[in-house]
Amino acid sequence: MSTNSYNCLIVDDEPPARQVLRRYIEKLPLLNLVGECSNAVQVISMLHQQPIDLLLLDIKMPQLSGLELVSALPNPPKIIFTTAFAEFALQSYDLDAVDYLLKPIKFERFIKAINKALPLMTLPAPQPKEPVAENEAFLYFRADRKMVKVVLKEILYVESLKDYVRIMTESGQVITKYSITALEAMLPTADFIRIHRSFIISSSKMHSYTASNVQIGNSQLPIGKSYQREVLKLIPGLTKNE
Repeated sequence: MSTNSYNCLIVDDEPPARQVLRRYIEKLPLLNLVGECSNAVQVISMLHQQPIDLLLLDIKMPQLSGLELVSALPNPPKIIFTTAFAEFALQSYDLDAVDYLLKPIKFERFIKAINKALPLMTLPAPQPKEPVAENEAFLYFRADRKMVKVVLKEILYVESLKDYVRIMTESGQVITKYSITALEAMLPTADFIRIHRSFIISSSKMHSYTASNVQIGNSQLPIGKSYQREVLKLIPGLTKNE
């Protein structure tokens, strides 16, 4: 990032929407477009690679919504939501969004949102970010009216509770408003396995298993029939005859 510009990132699953924002950004010298993401999951990786000052973030996207993404980030950049749906406006401001732009977005309205964001952003000297060690990786979740840090290596399993999930860890549980599918998209696939429509487990925390269930701590969790084939591939030595 230059000393007189702000790094911004476009996040939208629709290429035409990204093209509009890209064209607007190119007209403003203070904005430096560092990349584009087609889903919210990619943003987590981008934030570890370089400093981002401003996210231009769609809300309704596959795997993980823009609202869910911001809720999970411990120190999110400034956010301008870009969406075709007006009903999420209140939620966006609860997350301290700078502005909420409804598609189709006019250039004049875009400039107004950027002008609101500029006084809130600073121009830090660029510093390379060190990669987060795998055993130190963590996410934040809103629970009990506060943001709770969950270290990934301490997760035993995740259980779906309709509109909420229960994250069972070595030190207790965290219940937060999330879909299990959205949370699955945020967890590293090398360490976590979806074994049932209601359960994701940490593969390293299994004590024992059969073709129909796994044992983690004092909990015996079922393997769903529709997930069994994939689970058979991921758990060494597990066969249908067990």
